[in-house]
Amino acid sequence: MVRRGSGGLPIYRQISDLLRREIQDLYKAGDALPPEGELAIRFNVNRHTLRRAIDELVNEGLVIRRHGSGVFVLSPTIDYCINAETRFTATLESKGKTTQSRVLRKQIILAKGGVASRLQVPVGEEVIFLETLREVDSKPFCVISHFLPLQQVPQVLADYNSGSLHAFLEQQSNIKVLRSESLISAVIPEADDAVLLNMPRNLPVLRVKSVNLAVHNKRPVEYVVTRFRGDATQLSVNP
Repeated sequence: MVRRGSGGLPIYRQISDLLRREIQDLYKAGDALPPEGELAIRFNVNRHTLRRAIDELVNEGLVIRRHGSGVFVLSPTIDYCINAETRFTATLESKGKTTQSRVLRKQIILAKGGVASRLQVPVGEEVIFLETLREVDSKPFCVISHFLPLQQVPQVLADYNSGSLHAFLEQQSNIKVLRSESLISAVIPEADDAVLLNMPRNLPVLRVKSVNLAVHNKRPVEYVVTRFRGDATQLSVNP
């Protein structure tokens, strides 16, 4: 119930608190909230006050406004920390999440431009192109494109099929990797990525470009381009 009068919480804050509890108890990700006009009548407030209450929920990442469509409930965001030793599987399982990795493509390509320079190999050298879909708690979370020098890690082409790639490299090739850089940007997803991530194309993905070095010789062993669902991910970067 919204209580009016001095001394209490502002009306818009009371409304946002009520809606927050209803979202947690009654709604699932993707559900639409009632139209703003209907909510304004329900709480007996003007549209400005109602929108201010909705703004609170938007700022918290609980809902998103879609122009011309309404206000929709978002999936809870997953905090994902990026640092020198980040491993997808270990990082998320330490938070009590279940993870799955599915190989979408695995092939040999010839290194060009950006891939060649980041892996520090000649243009035209053979590299492994590996694309994986990672799921968290059975929901699509990110699509990853991996580029690895074939000469350094031929076992990946022959034997890697699922699970942690970095654990595979350490176990099968005795190569431990450390991240040397990460470049993060928000971009509109490609059509294929939007389908794989089960998201609309008008929502951004968080794209992270990373170079991973082999610890024993400090040579690049992997260039990675990861696309996270922007509405389901909060990235934190630690040295």
